[in-house]
Amino acid sequence: MVAHSTSSGGPGLALAAEFDAPSREQWQAQVAKVLRRSGLIGDEAPPGPVEDVLASRTYDGIAVHPLYTGTEVEPGMPGLAPFLRGSRPQGGAVGGWDVRQRHAHPDAAESNREILADLYNGVSSLWLVLGTGGLAVDDLADALEGVHLDMIGVVLDAGEDFPAAADTYLELAREQGVRPTALLGTLGADPLSQQARTGRAGDREAAVRLALRCTAEFPGLRALVADGLPYHDAGGSDAQELGCALAAGTTYLRWLVDAGADVDTAAGQLEFRYAATADQFLTIAKLRAARRLWEQVTRTCGVAEPGRAQVQHAVTSEPMLTRRDPWVNMLRTTIATFAAGTGGAQAVTTLPFDAAIGLPDSFARRIARNTQSLLLEESHLAQVIDPAGGSWYVESLTDELARAAWGWFQEIEAAGGLPAALESGLVAERLAETWQRRRDAVAHRTDAITGVSEFPNLDEPPLQRAPAPERPAGGLPRHRHAEDFEALRDAADEHLAAIGERPTVFLATLGPLAVYTARESFTRNLLAAGGVAATDAGATESTEDVLAAYSGEPVVCLCSGDEIYAERAAGTARALKRAGAQYVLLAGKPAEPPEGVDAFVHTGCDARAVLTDVHRRLGVGQ
Repeated sequence: MVAHSTSSGGPGLALAAEFDAPSREQWQAQVAKVLRRSGLIGDEAPPGPVEDVLASRTYDGIAVHPLYTGTEVEPGMPGLAPFLRGSRPQGGAVGGWDVRQRHAHPDAAESNREILADLYNGVSSLWLVLGTGGLAVDDLADALEGVHLDMIGVVLDAGEDFPAAADTYLELAREQGVRPTALLGTLGADPLSQQARTGRAGDREAAVRLALRCTAEFPGLRALVADGLPYHDAGGSDAQELGCALAAGTTYLRWLVDAGADVDTAAGQLEFRYAATADQFLTIAKLRAARRLWEQVTRTCGVAEPGRAQVQHAVTSEPMLTRRDPWVNMLRTTIATFAAGTGGAQAVTTLPFDAAIGLPDSFARRIARNTQSLLLEESHLAQVIDPAGGSWYVESLTDELARAAWGWFQEIEAAGGLPAALESGLVAERLAETWQRRRDAVAHRTDAITGVSEFPNLDEPPLQRAPAPERPAGGLPRHRHAEDFEALRDAADEHLAAIGERPTVFLATLGPLAVYTARESFTRNLLAAGGVAATDAGATESTEDVLAAYSGEPVVCLCSGDEIYAERAAGTARALKRAGAQYVLLAGKPAEPPEGVDAFVHTGCDARAVLTDVHRRLGVGQ
């Protein structure tokens, strides 16, 4: 190894000094070779850049490329406008982020036990769901028994009951003798979120009064939340969530300024809430883009630079959680929490892995808070300020996402603002379109859900939890990505309970194990995603061998290689139908469909439609 001078003038090691720097054209040529060997392109030159074959698109239409070599985006410095690199100069390096856990148990005594356990074990603030869907407002004092309100930040989430919840909390603080200046948190007034969730307009005047009261009496409290979760939960894309949250924040600014507050004071009354998903790069980019967009709005409104920094609360996504194989949710929420911290959120909530099933138990809550403790204390994630900053991919994705969100925000504003866009159905219509595209991607398994649409555990006993209280409804729907496949699983389990046997498909495996095993495994995995079992013929040398193993199942699926299909598929399909099979599938997508085969299962097929049809033919749900 030869020592060379570095650009700073000191000694250094040029580890690749003996190699020529590869050009982009050389890289493209090597990629083309691999793609040709894989059959993804032909021998002729592709019509565009070869890397476009490997590109994918987000639900906002943003192209994600396999290689990024530069960006013109200037990210700035942490803690300075446009706040791409964080709202605080020190990031989380001094104290990490705020570990904020959600509490929605309707029993005050149980809530109190959960709250104290969280506070004793690393949680630094509380997010309390009150009223419909959570704890009764009148029980707040019992739930907070033993909690020192001058030491712990509290975020209230009471929907239309926010005035009563705020009064109850402030009175409790007064009874504890807490100085008004010592209270920290957010009182949770969010009339637009209430409108989005229920279809009913929230109390604007009460929200404004509460914000003005906080300004005058409680400098450490914010009154308003601009919540992006209703739009994310309804199936919206990242840009749609950002645009709606930005429109909500802008509306609240207008309300407060119209009520006589100066614009700097108005901006200081807002906290923003976003979903963090298992797509770590999109989550990082979303939080960074949100800060940039809010800085643009507040700068235009005349807010001084320090007041333009957005206060962000990131919550691991509810739609990504599954009821089936819920243990995988621990992995999803770990990735999402990592992304939230890396993206610069000041507060992060990790939902328990069983939150989609019912009320979380103590084990699930412990895993949720320890996920954050591990990332902070063992992985030291917060000790690096803006760890994603400077990544060409992240900077480019942030820029494109911000532009897409700004376009949607402008459309909402042109429609009269968020209240009008909600009332007219514009928001619901756009979110429904995105949800349908996402639902179709899940159905075709291009958006895979581990443990549900891919690698399901057919023998998994369902996890039981006490039911959670009903949440407010009547506005935007709440979706989970796994809901269609889980409905199929539920129907199959009900069939098993009623009949005593799980619905079963016979796999007519043709030829030796090495030939049929790949497609047999693929088919078995696909069927299990719908709660359907499979029995197979094993290695066979003839149609007679297949018939000898066949036990009369109405639906069968041929599994083998293309050469054996050409020789035996048609004859085997006809023989199985004579033996009683009513519907014959084939695993694969041959150029010429064999006679006697009714449909095909293959990579990219509509698995939801296939399984729904199989259920119908096997009498599931009848």
